[in-house]
Amino acid sequence: MNSSDRHDALAPSPWILRFAPLVATGGRVLDLAAGYGRHAVCFAARGAQVFAVDRDAAALASYAGTPNVTTLAADVEQDEWPFTEERFDAIVVVHYLHRALYSHLLASLASDGVLLYETFAHGNAAYGKPSNPAFLLAPGELLELVRERLTVIAFEQGLIEGDRPAVMQRLAAVGKARPWPVPLPERGLG
Repeated sequence: MNSSDRHDALAPSPWILRFAPLVATGGRVLDLAAGYGRHAVCFAARGAQVFAVDRDAAALASYAGTPNVTTLAADVEQDEWPFTEERFDAIVVVHYLHRALYSHLLASLASDGVLLYETFAHGNAAYGKPSNPAFLLAPGELLELVRERLTVIAFEQGLIEGDRPAVMQRLAAVGKARPWPVPLPERGLG
């Protein structure tokens, strides 16, 4: 594997960067399945207090000690949800899907918080992994997830062209307590 294929070499997602300004400086951010910290470090640099969670302790160790980042090695699929009493101003989930956590994510989001979610969707098998339907969102699934609880700011689903084509869903949504209208960030901002 060359270094450009490694997860720790990945730049933050343009989708996440676009909507990062919705998170106030000093806000508490949960980066779930944080891996090598591409989003955790980005939000910390913006002044957020980030909680980076992943089951890969070695990946977390690669940026442990970064200012404004607290890492937690935990298998949230097998163990108890570690944030039952916590509320976050933003929750970021990229390239990860475990449907059993949906209710925990929504319960852990502040009433005016931001949910930024981006992962693979049905049809991705034609372009590579993941290809198991258990790890692919159904059409419109993220919209259904937030329908009653959050206000959708932006949503995309479909084929993403590029170096590695993939079928994705992307969601930016805010809690109903967020003052309306929410200013939309310009494309390409980060």
